[in-house]
Amino acid sequence: MALVKFQTENFRNLSPAPVSFSPSFNLLYGENGSGKTSVLEAIGYLGLGRSFRVNRHQAVVSHGQQRLTVFGGLDHGLEGNNQGNDSELVHRLGIARDVGQKETVLRVDGEAVRSLSGLAKHLPVSVIDPGVFDVVAGGPGKRRQFLDWLVFHVEPSFGSVWQQCQRVTSQRNQTLRNGRLEEALMRVWDHQYATLSERITEARSGTFDRFKAAFEKLVGEVEVPWTEGLKLEYYPGWDVTRPLVELLADHREQERKVGHTLYGPNRADIRLKFQGRPVAETFSRGQQKTLVILMKIAQGMVLSDMGKQVTFLLDDINAELDEGHRAMLASRLQALRCQVFITSIERPQVEQLWPDGKAPDYRLFHVEHGKLTEE
Repeated sequence: MALVKFQTENFRNLSPAPVSFSPSFNLLYGENGSGKTSVLEAIGYLGLGRSFRVNRHQAVVSHGQQRLTVFGGLDHGLEGNNQGNDSELVHRLGIARDVGQKETVLRVDGEAVRSLSGLAKHLPVSVIDPGVFDVVAGGPGKRRQFLDWLVFHVEPSFGSVWQQCQRVTSQRNQTLRNGRLEEALMRVWDHQYATLSERITEARSGTFDRFKAAFEKLVGEVEVPWTEGLKLEYYPGWDVTRPLVELLADHREQERKVGHTLYGPNRADIRLKFQGRPVAETFSRGQQKTLVILMKIAQGMVLSDMGKQVTFLLDDINAELDEGHRAMLASRLQALRCQVFITSIERPQVEQLWPDGKAPDYRLFHVEHGKLTEE
């Protein structure tokens, strides 16, 4: 599905006027501070339930306001023929956040939903912005987040199991930090934690195998010579040749000293190596950027094979990628038949994005003072 109707209220400096988007490519340009990234950020709220730029809702709501709202209308995307007519929208999504009361209201087709997963499952949103390159250069948490986004959209039950595991991990950590360790209680938490860990690991491992297959297919089709010798491996967070319950019991004193859980899915990682060494130590900044983009495209390939259309948000790619890599990315996303939003400061040069002359249907918007004007 694709986001074809869009409207916000009190979201940064964005105009409350409704906007119609293409289910294919949408090109947004304007000066710094014009509101281009805020548009992507608001779209991200519908697919992620949060901002991909900041951690606090208060930073997003317009100055002097207490409540923000984002609305989106979805159609069948490039697989349908309705072109965003209101009467043929498949879903209507809405999220409202009262920063004063710290309350969030989520709606799908006018009905309230209890969890963000009930909203996000309808609009898989993938962000490519300067911060995304931490997937390679950052810590394991960034790569877990990268993998879990895909697992969530591949395995419907994953979100619930992950939340249960987070709660049990928190309780287990509290018990570890108690002055007097209660072994009987720890064994209870160990058993629950291990059971949930196995379910999470099974979902992650299966999804990673799909992702790796898509990634290997992709790198075999693009001209990136340094991918030979590149290896991606999934590390579940412990030595799975041993039962996790046994491992936790053997390292009880070690965990008690640090006060938190040291083994399990909270330590999982995607290990990226080139000729046996970590990619972060061997690849240039440019190579790391290209690798992350290939990984993002591979995610889209996995979901495309499942009949799901990803909405990609590409923020200021001119500053991050050279002309050749921009064209490669545009071509690959076009082949996926997904929805794409691209921002830039300068007016986009369509012939540079698609030098073969086979540009898709697209809409071009100039953004100024938070208002989108189609050209």
